[in-house]
Amino acid sequence: MQRYIVVRLSHALLALFAVSIIVFSLARVSGNPMDVLLPDDATEQDFIQTAELWGLDKPLHIQYLVYLSNIFRGNFGVSIKWPGQSTRDLIMARLPATLQLSALSLIVAAGIALPLGMLVAVKKDTSVDYAGKVVALLGQSAPSFWVGVVLIWIFAVTLGWLPASGRDGIANIILPAFALGWFQVAAVMRLTRSSMLEVLDSEYVKLARIKGIPEWKVIWKHCLRNAAIAPLTYFGFILGGFLTGSVVIETVFAWPGVGLLAINALRARDFQVVQSVVLFFAVVYILSNLFVDILYAYLDPRIRYTT
Repeated sequence: MQRYIVVRLSHALLALFAVSIIVFSLARVSGNPMDVLLPDDATEQDFIQTAELWGLDKPLHIQYLVYLSNIFRGNFGVSIKWPGQSTRDLIMARLPATLQLSALSLIVAAGIALPLGMLVAVKKDTSVDYAGKVVALLGQSAPSFWVGVVLIWIFAVTLGWLPASGRDGIANIILPAFALGWFQVAAVMRLTRSSMLEVLDSEYVKLARIKGIPEWKVIWKHCLRNAAIAPLTYFGFILGGFLTGSVVIETVFAWPGVGLLAINALRARDFQVVQSVVLFFAVVYILSNLFVDILYAYLDPRIRYTT
């Protein structure tokens, strides 16, 4: 088991190293930050002094080594768009909003997908099962930003029931949470259905029915408990996906989280903030995958012995 964890941890560190190189490179491809730092009438001397101040006069490989060294020391740089503020403080100030949105989206996905997946498995090859397949198809086909725009049009513009943007209260989070969680509803529902069908066809379930145990007890006590292993481990991937995928939804609903911070920084060519946000998202996603890998190994010993 220890060898399995060490191997997975080394893979995670290698992935983070690769992400740091990609992020560092792409942040500079997006444009010259000097155009943002200086006004249009800046002199050549102003460009030289500003480049020296920000370390932009050094070769790219030296800039990357300095960037990597600062990361290991917990120094993620100072924002260009928001002068005097560190990128770490900017991310930490926006993080609670993103965590709140991701947590409610996870509740939406689980609250809809788990019961629906169990129901369509029990009602296999009936009209309920076919309706569930339609829901899964629509969920996988509709992008989250499109769902968000449709929800705004229906519930905010047409009906006027919910606000379309901002973070002023509980009502503001309902639409973005549903738009973000809807895509995962289909995936979790299909996974739950497959797991339930496998458990329903097992020998111990057949034996429980022969013994005369009530059907509801067979479903809820014997089947759901064993069928929930796969969906629950998949929630690790979902949480990481919600945090990293919140960029689009936060932009659509003007939700003041880390994702909207990344978009504003990208528009301002604030490569310091862009690098830090993308690296933060990469760490969250990789750690989520690492957690799921280790959890799978504990639940199924066959996995760790094949490594």
